[in-house]
Amino acid sequence: MAIAQKIEADIITAMKAKDEHRLTTLRMVKSALKSKAIDKRSDLTEAEESQILTTLIKQRKESVESFLKGNRPELAEKERVEITMIEGYLPQEATEDELRTVVLAAISHLAEAGTKPGPKDMGAAMKVVQQRILANGLRADGKKLSEIVKAELSK
Repeated sequence: MAIAQKIEADIITAMKAKDEHRLTTLRMVKSALKSKAIDKRSDLTEAEESQILTTLIKQRKESVESFLKGNRPELAEKERVEITMIEGYLPQEATEDELRTVVLAAISHLAEAGTKPGPKDMGAAMKVVQQRILANGLRADGKKLSEIVKAELSK
């Protein structure tokens, strides 16, 4: 079942359960997906839906940091709850070991061209790693991913 269809079904469930916070969060997600589909003028692919949800999670994480700096822990907690709700619709996040395996495979693929990739090849390595992660159906935090790639390239 596509992410948008699952969210639609969960909105109905949340309405019946009178779960206001979940309902507003799911409606916000549905709105973001619908807006992107309208901009694109066609249906979204599963990867595009996942990308939109990842963006929403990133926005929530930034909000949590801002609320904590502004001494508003109750609002930060509300955002954390929304993050966990949204993450429920995404594939499981890859572990560090899985990421390292993908990164090492991508670096060895780049090394087949002849020269050993170094820190200057960060962009090319990240591109290959991200393609492989998408192909494997995994999800990864970009910050963590870039740290692993940087560490492996500098060896």
